[in-house]
Amino acid sequence: MGFETLILLCTITCYCLAQKPGNVSSPNIIIMLMDDMGWGDLGAFGQPSKETPNLDAMAAQGMLLLNFYTANPLCSPSRAALLTGRLPVRNGFYTTNGHARNAYTPQEIVGGISKDEILLPQMLKKRGYFNKIVGKWGYLPLEHGFDEWFGAPNCHFGPYNNSVRPNIPVYRNSWMLGRYYEEFKIDKKTGESNLTQMYLLEGLDFIQSQAEAQKPFFLYWAPDATHAPVYASKDFLGKSQRGRYGDAVMELDYSVGQILLLLRRLGIDSNTFVFFTSDNGAALMSGPNESGSNGPFLCGKETTFEGGMREPAIAWWPGHIREGTVSFQLANVMDLFTTSLALAGMSPPDDRTIDGMDLTPVLLHNTVLNRPIFYYRGNELMAVRLGQYKAHYWTWSNSWEELKKGINFCPGQEVPDVTTHEQKEHTMEPLIFHLGRDPGEKYPIRLAPKEYQDVLSWISPVVEEHRSTLVAGIPQLNMCDVAVMVSFTGLLQLFCPSPWSESRIPKIISREKEAKCLQTTETGTCETEVMRNTSGSLVPFSLNWI
Repeated sequence: MGFETLILLCTITCYCLAQKPGNVSSPNIIIMLMDDMGWGDLGAFGQPSKETPNLDAMAAQGMLLLNFYTANPLCSPSRAALLTGRLPVRNGFYTTNGHARNAYTPQEIVGGISKDEILLPQMLKKRGYFNKIVGKWGYLPLEHGFDEWFGAPNCHFGPYNNSVRPNIPVYRNSWMLGRYYEEFKIDKKTGESNLTQMYLLEGLDFIQSQAEAQKPFFLYWAPDATHAPVYASKDFLGKSQRGRYGDAVMELDYSVGQILLLLRRLGIDSNTFVFFTSDNGAALMSGPNESGSNGPFLCGKETTFEGGMREPAIAWWPGHIREGTVSFQLANVMDLFTTSLALAGMSPPDDRTIDGMDLTPVLLHNTVLNRPIFYYRGNELMAVRLGQYKAHYWTWSNSWEELKKGINFCPGQEVPDVTTHEQKEHTMEPLIFHLGRDPGEKYPIRLAPKEYQDVLSWISPVVEEHRSTLVAGIPQLNMCDVAVMVSFTGLLQLFCPSPWSESRIPKIISREKEAKCLQTTETGTCETEVMRNTSGSLVPFSLNWI
């Protein structure tokens, strides 16, 4: 693309962005966020099994976004970014330890979203929206603008031995209903579970009740069936060509179809904006029957290669989004924050940097804006995409130690000097790929040709401006991170018991005042409020977003 063309494109796009979407007055908003579902898992995105008829129909009736990204290649920071509209490095969802580049948030860490962050449901509530979350979320959703919650604070890991590690609880609002593998059955051997059906019914009941109340609503529907250990209900087990993972995808596809069908039956489809996507790429290390597909892209979950960061995305809004459209706009999950506010007639908070962009001109007019995509892994800027070019400033798949244990984030996809097993810096001479010619990131552009120098001179100012203006948030997850608090052994023993030990999940006397990680001090100590257990003693309480 020539620089004259780029300037013209930006001029046209800026004009389009200034136009307000017509006939939009507080539509209902549904965000469907899958867990570890890959770009290549849907028929509309080229999956040869063609087992997602409802999602494929949703794409045919709406817009397919081919260049849609997450904010971090792991569940927790991605979800935090979506609901705050801010990069995890800004909203504080990271630790200062080097393992943060691995994106993983150890279970024993205490912390979560800072009380100073403003979440999407909090904003929508000001416009009269009634908000519900169904599925996976960390603790305290009712303090962040949600009126109702049905789900669990973590994935369905386990089953655990309750004498040492209790199974993960399931909640309705503030009340624990039971635990995974106990009251909420999951057959670890067969993968049979009715959880997706429960999540579907919760969503349908909420939509029905809000339609009757004639109030605008926000539904954040976040099932986790495609996160290992993968599960599906009896009616779907064994029905897919792709093993248990495919069974789970088929059931989620069915569920999406039921939700859209109800919207039509209630006559509110033209007043309901629905967006479908995933929190990160498919987890390729989960096993042959539990891994999804990232299509033509390199690697998967936990990496900043395309397979870990590029997500399936479909926007649906009958009568507003033109049917059968395909957008090549570079977009990300943080845009859902700003776009949802725009649809509700609201502006984002002006007292902080918001990384999300308003996509309404893209959705309603199919305009295209030249903007960068920043690939973070923990608190490290690993890569940047601008146009068709992507520059890697750091490369890392996963450590040699993990690889020796059989953990591989890029199985069968190793590219010499690209999928490195040590954190390799390329800051002075970034690896640059043309994703149009090379979506699999296999052939870096050689340093000498004019193309490399032109691209570097184009991307470098964008990176320099981003780094120079970035004000990192206080890391909320340093508390109980052993690598960070190595000098605070006493505090670790006092406040950081083993993951999921009984003292971490106390029986609560009063639910009026729950624990919050207020801030992290310079020494890495998390100042928290605490709850009292039934014996009256004070105990710390995990606030992880997982």
